[in-house]
Amino acid sequence: MKYIQIANTDLKVSNMIMGNMRLTQLSIPEAEKLIRTALEEGINFFDHADIYGRGQCEEIFSEAIQMNPGIRDNMILQSKCGIRVPEGYFDFSKEHIIKSVDGILSRLKTDFLDILLLHRPDPLMEPEEVAEAFEQLHTSGKVKYFGVSNHNPAQIELLQKYIPYKLVINQLQFSIAHTPMIDAGISLNMKIDQAINRDSSILEYSRLNDMTIQAWSPFQHGFFEGVFLGDMEHYPELNKKIDSIAETYGVTNTAVAVAWITRHPANIQVILGTTNPQRMKDACSGSELKLTREEWYQIYKAAGNIVP
Repeated sequence: MKYIQIANTDLKVSNMIMGNMRLTQLSIPEAEKLIRTALEEGINFFDHADIYGRGQCEEIFSEAIQMNPGIRDNMILQSKCGIRVPEGYFDFSKEHIIKSVDGILSRLKTDFLDILLLHRPDPLMEPEEVAEAFEQLHTSGKVKYFGVSNHNPAQIELLQKYIPYKLVINQLQFSIAHTPMIDAGISLNMKIDQAINRDSSILEYSRLNDMTIQAWSPFQHGFFEGVFLGDMEHYPELNKKIDSIAETYGVTNTAVAVAWITRHPANIQVILGTTNPQRMKDACSGSELKLTREEWYQIYKAAGNIVP
């Protein structure tokens, strides 16, 4: 397992993250086996959100692992807040953020979060109010570090203007079959769809500002439209190329999909949302697999992208 240092923190983390969005699909013994598998593979980073299973995923996690100080010391716990369900809107008010964190801590049976992320941008955000919430959470010891999810550079800058703590994480959708962060830069100044800048150069912004990117849905295409691995109807050339490279290295296609992301010099973390222990192991085998530059570009082109 490869470990990286998150800039502006004391956290040394695995570049693989166990995502816990689907824990409600598992029994407690099944959830325990999955978490234990992650730990055995070297994963020390666990991602949650207060809306996952409407809080049940956090409860299942802490019950399955029998959370206690000894176990907690070996884990880096991250959660997210800001999406209200079932109401269906975003809420970055001070009251909601603090209430959400108290609920997260109670469900996870821990006294603090290593990282808290704001889940999706709230257009009605008052950054001064967010800053007050973060200050209260930090000084009380409930949250060590802060970040965002699905935010663009201007939204981050607006928050950072008022928040006294460096935002250290941005969680973004990224996979071989979902590459807006790469496309626009490669095809700059070309009159093609690939050249459309859909994310305000968030990849370059993150590197310039020492923000660690966490890739969610690393095996999906579109917005939860399905897994591209094995999808010969929509991605025949991509799967042929991935399978060929997987055979070369003696790994699974899952490992190659992970390695394509981790090959990028930005030191991107990959969030694994699988509920299958073997698939977890397969993905982790891509943690330290370094594709050649040629292989990386071959995969990118096989996904239907242009390299001018």
